[in-house]
Amino acid sequence: MSSKKVKSANDASSSRDGLGGGESVIADHGRRRSSCGYCKSPARSSISHGLSAETLTVSDYQALIDRGWRRSGCYLYKHEMDKTCCPSYTIRLKASDFVPSKEQQRVSRRLERFLDGKLDVQPKEQTEHTGVSSSLGTARSEEKSKVVPVMDDLCKMIDQAVQLCIQSGEFPSNMQIPKASVKKVFCDKRKKLAKGPEQLLYTSNVAFPIAAAIKRTLTSEKVEMEGNKLSPETISEMLLSAMSKLGETAGISIKVSKGHINFLSASKASLSEKDVVPNETLHAKKDSRKLKLEMRLKRSSFDPEEHELYKRYQLKVHNDNPSHVVESSYRRFLVDSPLIYVQPSGHDDEQVVPPCGFGSFHQQYRVDGRLVAVGVVDILPKCLSSVYLFWDPDYAFLSLGKYSAIQEINWVRENQARCPSLEYYYLGYYIHSCSKMRYKAAYRPSELLCPLRFKWVPFEVARPLLDKKRYVILSDIKESQNQCSLVPHASETLATSEHEDMEQGETNDDFMGGSDDEDEEMDESESEDAYIESDIDNIVIGLYGSQYRYKDLRKMLNPVGRKQLEPMLQSYRKVVGDELSERMVYEIR
Repeated sequence: MSSKKVKSANDASSSRDGLGGGESVIADHGRRRSSCGYCKSPARSSISHGLSAETLTVSDYQALIDRGWRRSGCYLYKHEMDKTCCPSYTIRLKASDFVPSKEQQRVSRRLERFLDGKLDVQPKEQTEHTGVSSSLGTARSEEKSKVVPVMDDLCKMIDQAVQLCIQSGEFPSNMQIPKASVKKVFCDKRKKLAKGPEQLLYTSNVAFPIAAAIKRTLTSEKVEMEGNKLSPETISEMLLSAMSKLGETAGISIKVSKGHINFLSASKASLSEKDVVPNETLHAKKDSRKLKLEMRLKRSSFDPEEHELYKRYQLKVHNDNPSHVVESSYRRFLVDSPLIYVQPSGHDDEQVVPPCGFGSFHQQYRVDGRLVAVGVVDILPKCLSSVYLFWDPDYAFLSLGKYSAIQEINWVRENQARCPSLEYYYLGYYIHSCSKMRYKAAYRPSELLCPLRFKWVPFEVARPLLDKKRYVILSDIKESQNQCSLVPHASETLATSEHEDMEQGETNDDFMGGSDDEDEEMDESESEDAYIESDIDNIVIGLYGSQYRYKDLRKMLNPVGRKQLEPMLQSYRKVVGDELSERMVYEIR
């Protein structure tokens, strides 16, 4: 009997895997039905195939996600695309081809302004957590207390100018007078708008609502007066003339441009002398007060600080039930991983590994030491696969989900020099019918995985078809509309986990791994399938600590055992493919 066993675990797996030792050992849960977190159907309309992995090599998991699989902790799932209510297409992009959109560029610039202290927004409760942030917040409060009186004085000046124009007959006396407002111009815009030695400090667009008010007054009363077609440019000139009669404002000169009334510093030297804009004083030493962003990549492990952040995120952003964010469920979902870690050294020249190695990791984002976000990722031979992201709700204004995605793409680009095979960024699942998934396609140029032939198709090519139909065989674009209803099912028993999609920015459901109370029955029709010689012969079976090829194990089984096991093996082979079924160990427990 021993002669018919498969080689030992290390021999059987490492020789095939080529990346470190170990082997993939999985248990099959078959088909599962669950409620859908996307379409919110009352029926158990989400259908998938489930596996649980005791161990999983990074090469095997790479092959699985390239067949439409994803993981949640140690549970693997793949939707039965032609039957499930919301087909989930694997989406990826080649990092070297990534072109950030204007919105994505704005996200990066916004965070940089925040770090430089130039963003006029500060996170809630920030002063309670870090001393540096507290001092910065205090400085901003002092700045605001000095700036606001200056802006109030300028508003009063504009209101007085409006009254002078009404008294002189330039504006209708019975018009509804808009309230003047003055806004501070921040440093980055000053540089763009600056002309000559003066600096733009404040601006007002009051001429525009005044022009609209005059038009409404004249239209309603059908009155004509000279200049009844006053433009904002003309009105701003009138207000400038009126303000000049009110006297000068120390340290400030007034000019108009395209309808805007601009208040400028009389000279650059006057800024420090008269303290007209305390913001300049704040940023004069910005290097010593600039916030520091740190990104730390570490192997997946339980961290109490991360768990506390996760709880705050799930409760405030997703309104989770507190019982669903306890430590045990968090560990099962985001800490536990079946991936076998591969060291960054000790391999031959053909198997180059990035400095961090391959496996499951947590990327921490810290602002002056405060943990503000955590990205859970899998780093595999061909890609960085995003699993989930959670962030501090107090920092929602920074769009950390988008920022982290850009950083993860950049990470792939940087590490491709060391590991040439590392080319792609996987964003998880894309559901075209789910509006909250659309953000994933904004990372261009992206590709979707064909659910039948497992070929990659450009998103822009697939989109017109997905606009018409939820399930599409993407690899055959020209004939897909005619063949979709006729093509055989991609699998007789594909599956979905109880946990809905766990990628970055998506809702977290209750599932933290397969449970035994789900609807797991295989189709009865499958048990009628006859055994096909060599079809499942070479599947590796793990039984009582030994491993066998099924063709050898079959001889030891009675007819009842074969009848029960063979339909399961045929289903398994369909959903993982021939190569993986003969490489991974199918554990019978």
